[in-house]
Amino acid sequence: MTVSIELLHPRVAEAIRQHGVKAEVLECDPNLADTAAFCQHYKFAPEHTCNAIVVAGKSNPVKYACCVILATCKLDVNKTVSNLLEVKRCSFATGEQTVETTEMQIGGVTPIGIDNMPVYLDSAVMDNETVLLGGGNRATKLIIRPSELTKLSNVQIVKGLGLPR
Repeated sequence: MTVSIELLHPRVAEAIRQHGVKAEVLECDPNLADTAAFCQHYKFAPEHTCNAIVVAGKSNPVKYACCVILATCKLDVNKTVSNLLEVKRCSFATGEQTVETTEMQIGGVTPIGIDNMPVYLDSAVMDNETVLLGGGNRATKLIIRPSELTKLSNVQIVKGLGLPR
């Protein structure tokens, strides 16, 4: 069911307007917002669904990045992301760090609206005509052409960011 942009997290809605990003907004049950549950219930293919994962570089101060990979992949945190952040080690940000840095709910994090850290987009995402992303909260999702994400100024496409499971 397509719904209004106003149901998205306010940061996400503002970024869509500001950058002229074209996306379709879907409403979903917040209890089914996590990728596996969402895909199973709403019949979306994991290979067309993205996870946005905030990573924390082990440095002082901590360096953060939002990494976007297909749900069928795992994030190459130890090599690719560490190299991109120019740190020796990094790990997935805690739930608290993710909420604090993005102001978004876990299960709804999206690169759209994140402007305080780099966004690394796995090149495999670009091979899809459309992908599903979070809406910044657990009640919405976005269907978007991956090329629309390149309208965001802090997006960098990275080959090998996501590794097949």
